[in-house]
Amino acid sequence: MAQEQSSVKDRQHSSIRMPRKYTVFIHNDDFTTMEFVVLVLTSVFHKGMEEAERLMLQVHHAEKAPVGSYSYDIAMTKVARATEMARAEGFPLRLTIVGE
Repeated sequence: MAQEQSSVKDRQHSSIRMPRKYTVFIHNDDFTTMEFVVLVLTSVFHKGMEEAERLMLQVHHAEKAPVGSYSYDIAMTKVARATEMARAEGFPLRLTIVGE
């Protein structure tokens, strides 16, 4: 019997990697209200009320807290949105991004 020829090429393995993650940190300051921090955590970072309040207290006591881990573009967008909200309300809220 003749050997059948296949029209399907052998697949070559490519190394597809997950995008690098970046952790967003929110920092404590003396002017931004606790209520506003909770608002940012619930509206921008989609945290539940309990988790938002826990993170707000962590920021208040430890000077900063991680609020999420995202791809670079998403992390930058969330930081920009939170910063824009804070500036519109007159708060100096600071958020930073650290690569994992």
